[in-house]
Amino acid sequence: MSDATHDNGQAQNDDRQTKTGGCLCGAVKFTATGVGGDHGVCHCGTCRKWSGGPTMAIHVEGMEFENEDNVKSYVSSDWAERGFCQNCGTHLFYRLRDGSMTVVWAGAFDKNDGFSLANEIYIDSKPAGYNFAGDHPRMTEHEFLKSLGMVE
Repeated sequence: MSDATHDNGQAQNDDRQTKTGGCLCGAVKFTATGVGGDHGVCHCGTCRKWSGGPTMAIHVEGMEFENEDNVKSYVSSDWAERGFCQNCGTHLFYRLRDGSMTVVWAGAFDKNDGFSLANEIYIDSKPAGYNFAGDHPRMTEHEFLKSLGMVE
């Protein structure tokens, strides 16, 4: 198995899988395709407010929902939206509005073991009270946005 980190800090795993997941109340179920074996952590203020702490998410190539009427999204910035179950509020995904990137919250998968920490973004926004161990890429806000072509 070979991993390579893309310019945007998302680790890409050659052994991509299809995985299922859903929300806490069971009103939303999904199938994600092209699921990598690595997760990234985001420390931005929006993610921390949204999830109550750092966000752990896995890059996917696609998602299909059962009961899609129960999936709502919140436009959280000029470039991204966040999806959640309208009934229980479970956070499901973060997606760039142009459709070029989707990540699924690690806890939304039915089986979320086996993911490895690949990178951290918005490291300059991380509170001092916690640290993730390991030798992996850590990108500042500017470095991450530059990797997406949003700043120079």
